[in-house]
Amino acid sequence: MKKFIETLKNCWKVEDLRQRLLITILFAAIYRFGSFVVLPGINPALLEKLQSQTAGGLMSLLDMFSGGAFSHASIFALGIMPYISASIVMQLLAVAVPYFQKLQREGESGTKKINWYTRALTVFILLFQAPMYLTNLKAQAAGALASGITWTAFAIPATVILAAGSMFILWLGERITDKGVGNGISLIIMLGIIARLPQAFFQELTSRFEAITGGGFVMFIVEIIVLYLVVCAAILLVQGTRQVPVQYAKKVVGNKQYGGARQYIPLKLFAANVMPIIFAQALMFIPLAIVQYSTDSASSILQSMMNTKSLPYNILYVILIIAFTYFYTAITLNPTQMAEDMKRNNGFIPGVRPGKDTADYIDTIMSRITLPGSLFIAFIAIMPAFAGFLHVQDAFGQFFGGTSLLILVGVVIDTLQQIESHLMMRHYDGLLNSGHTRNSVSAY
Repeated sequence: MKKFIETLKNCWKVEDLRQRLLITILFAAIYRFGSFVVLPGINPALLEKLQSQTAGGLMSLLDMFSGGAFSHASIFALGIMPYISASIVMQLLAVAVPYFQKLQREGESGTKKINWYTRALTVFILLFQAPMYLTNLKAQAAGALASGITWTAFAIPATVILAAGSMFILWLGERITDKGVGNGISLIIMLGIIARLPQAFFQELTSRFEAITGGGFVMFIVEIIVLYLVVCAAILLVQGTRQVPVQYAKKVVGNKQYGGARQYIPLKLFAANVMPIIFAQALMFIPLAIVQYSTDSASSILQSMMNTKSLPYNILYVILIIAFTYFYTAITLNPTQMAEDMKRNNGFIPGVRPGKDTADYIDTIMSRITLPGSLFIAFIAIMPAFAGFLHVQDAFGQFFGGTSLLILVGVVIDTLQQIESHLMMRHYDGLLNSGHTRNSVSAY
């Protein structure tokens, strides 16, 4: 505890880091306050049906990603998921369409154009989703609208407000990335998730004490221990690496020798981080939209897709996670480029010829470690379904793995790593590992 307090003091001493932390806290507070600002003309006391609708199933996940804004008819009700959906489309276009492939190779200018297309697509999705949200709001809480205002007159400005709210969240996320600490978009999603944790904790505690059978306090202690073990497993997964040795040729200039050292390329077991989970979850909301805004005669399969404990939902979820893990790993790591960089710097993997053989070797290793990594992450992602069979409350069960836990672990570790890099540059010990000192940091 003493070391932790000392580290916090060091964070405050570094002026640049202090400013970044304060900016991050400020923008995070703005986002949380905005989540409770209700749409003009809506009485928040008459939203019981909307809140009960989001109490379980896929709707609860949607409400969780928005930080509770969805169930409160907030100006931030649509959250950041429309931007995530637009990013998915742009990532797929970058693989399939030559024009976007060319933009990716153009460097910073191409990235700016892709970002502009992503934002434009986000606005288009928002203008489609906002009326859908208002249609559902009318069905669930028609009496919440102030008297003297028709739904037609309310829908037009409300659509603009909802779209503007989501774009404002996107702006906050980008500002956090540029001026703050961590990835802004991921942090915003994490804030929405962690805001539900205290309420879910006390609900589960109350339910265990009130239940006649079910183990009571002992069962709750078991749940906490299992949750701790799952968190540890998720951390090991996110942090796990396969180190590939790289030998650099010796070069003698005068009386000095350069190179000759053996270093390692750390290939992460889960190189794609949390993005496959976020993208897979975004696609799982499609059945929700089809079912919710279709007739009552909707397919039973589509109906089952709204139940996070159903077999079809979890099978499709696992397939999407594995597919996106391979997809993101492929676009994040380029073995050919890594092999060329090593060859250019007179480096080679012992026992492997430079060039194409090196690229094939790295690709083989990534294929071998990506499969078990994706299966493990998919298993953790569907653990809330198993928790539900043990009579764990849905809200608390989401933290027994699933999207919530994986995003929390991934984002927290990424943020702490950035804080640690700032501290290490100023010769301070970091937050992640008590064994890390400025004199024993290994270089890769």
